[in-house]
Amino acid sequence: MLLGRRKIRLETERMTLRPPAHADFRAWAELRAQSAAFLQPWEPTWAEDHLTRKSFTNRVYWAARSIAAGTALPLFLIRREDDRLLGAITLDHIKRGPAQSGTTGYWIGDPFVRQGYMREAVLAVVHHAFNTLDLSRIEAGCLPENRASRALLESCGYKYEGVAQSYLQINGRWRNHVLYANLRHDRRGKTDVG
Repeated sequence: MLLGRRKIRLETERMTLRPPAHADFRAWAELRAQSAAFLQPWEPTWAEDHLTRKSFTNRVYWAARSIAAGTALPLFLIRREDDRLLGAITLDHIKRGPAQSGTTGYWIGDPFVRQGYMREAVLAVVHHAFNTLDLSRIEAGCLPENRASRALLESCGYKYEGVAQSYLQINGRWRNHVLYANLRHDRRGKTDVG
């Protein structure tokens, strides 16, 4: 999946999903700061420089390198009606060869939760992963108590696969995660969520 310098843009009903750009810094920093209390229980501990321009610049460069190398597809959710940044989604850890897989991660700003934006974004990324990138499996994990994220994944075709012990450090502690997967040719039927 060498994408080179090709511009990546995914269109949904209400949004454009595109890689972050240097000009997004102010909107990103303001949305992350405004949403800190909402986001931090679900995310790794923010570095002291998390909201700085230097940190954001590093993210933009990482995004460009990852897209060019075909290892990740980091995208911002931009609402078309007002060009507003709503959050981000990343298809990361893209593996080729026998695996043909990737991992989805996402966040949305507190003012935009439960409005269907992330569902649109996840569905667009899943479609792109299966139909353009030719992936076979997309994984995701979330904290067991994150019912909103679990419901989102299930509504987008991900199925529960189990629990990973001490999977990631979230908010400063090693935490178990429930694991989900979306398969391009899924014949598993409905799975029970524990």
